[in-house]
Amino acid sequence: MSSSHLRVAEVFRLHWPEYLRTHAVTAEQRMTVGHLIKCRTSELGGHLYCCENCGAQVPVYNSCLDRHCPTCQTTRKEQWLEDRHAELLPAPYFHAVFTLPHQLNFLIGANRNLLLGEFFAVVSWVLQRFAADPQWKLNGQLGFVAILHTWTQKLMLHYHIHCLIPGGAWNSERQSWSSAHRTYLFSKDALAKAFQARFIKRLECLYRRRKLRFEPQSAEEAESCHWESFIRQLWQTPWIVYPKATAGNPQQALDYLARYTQRVAISDHRLLAMKDRQVRFAWRDRRDENALKSCSLCVEEFMARFVQHILPTGFRKIRYYGWLSSTNKKHALAAIRKALDASEPPPPPEETPPERILRLTGVDITACPHCVEGRLILLGRLCAQHPHKPP
Repeated sequence: MSSSHLRVAEVFRLHWPEYLRTHAVTAEQRMTVGHLIKCRTSELGGHLYCCENCGAQVPVYNSCLDRHCPTCQTTRKEQWLEDRHAELLPAPYFHAVFTLPHQLNFLIGANRNLLLGEFFAVVSWVLQRFAADPQWKLNGQLGFVAILHTWTQKLMLHYHIHCLIPGGAWNSERQSWSSAHRTYLFSKDALAKAFQARFIKRLECLYRRRKLRFEPQSAEEAESCHWESFIRQLWQTPWIVYPKATAGNPQQALDYLARYTQRVAISDHRLLAMKDRQVRFAWRDRRDENALKSCSLCVEEFMARFVQHILPTGFRKIRYYGWLSSTNKKHALAAIRKALDASEPPPPPEETPPERILRLTGVDITACPHCVEGRLILLGRLCAQHPHKPP
C-alpha cells in the first residue's frame, strides 16, 4: 500500500485483531486503538452532502477526536495556538527541554501515572527555584507551559518535557516584572544538576514509602536490580536539560512550540508504504544533521511501539505553571501587562467553521471533491453503522 492511501489507522485496521490474539494490552491501549480504527468511518456516523454543480453525494464521517489519533490533531493544534495567542507578552521566550535517562524507562513503565506526574512536578520545582534564587537576578515566579513527549523518531521510549517560558519573572508582592536577558535564562549545567538531584531524591522518598514497583524486566536491567546499585547508576549518568532562546518575536515562539502540543508518536504523513507485513516510515536522524531517512518494521513491532506511547486515561500531557496556571492566569496576566505597559493581543477574527478550517489548514471543506467547482449542500445526518459481528 502506497503512502498516498496509508494511515496509521489503516495499519491497525488490518492487523490489530491478529495482534490481540498474541499480545497483552492495557484497557487504555485497547480503547484508543478502537477509536483510531473507527475514525472517519461509517461506524462513527456523520453527514451527507450533495454537490450543487455535479450532483455527487459526499459522505463526511465524524472524527474520533482521540488525543492519540494522528488524523485528528491538526485542528486541535490550531485551536490551542489561538487560545495561547491571547496570553502572549512582549518579552523574549525560551524553550527548555528536560530529558530523563533511559535507565528509568522500566521504572516509569511500572509506575506511569506516579512517575510521569513526578516528572512534571520536578521540572516545575527546579524552574521556580531558579527564578526565585537571587543568583539569577529574576527574584520572582515564572509562568510557563510544559508538554510531555515519550518517543523518539523511531518510536522508541524517550521521556522528555518541552517548556515554553516567557523571559521574565513576576513578583506579586511588589507587583513588578523582572526581565531576563534576551538570549540567556539559566545555566544548562546548573539546571541539569538540580534536575538530577531533585528527581533522584523524589525516587528515594517514594521507595522508602513503598510507593514504587521496582521490577526490572530484562537481563540488562536485572544486573542493577538492587535499589542502591540502580540509584548509583542514576547519579553516574549525565542528565540533560537544554534551554535556548527562541528565534523571532513571541508569536513565532508560540508557533514553534505548537509543533509539539498535539503531536503523537507518528503522523500519517511519515508513513511511506506497507508491504509484506512491513511498515516503512520516514524519520529524521538528529545525529546526522537532521537527515531524512527511512525505517522498516514488521507490523507487530510497529504496533507495539505505537501503543507503548498511549498515556493513561485522564493523564494531562500539557500543564501550566506559575502565573500561567488556571488559578493565577486571569489576574496575573492583567497585572503583568499593566507593569509592562502592554495591551492584549487582538482577538481572532469572527468566522464560520468552514472559513476557520480554510484559514488554518488551507482546505476548503465546502468544495466538491469530485468536480472541485461546486459547493457542497448538507442533505442530512448519517447514523453510525455498526459492523455485523458473527455470533
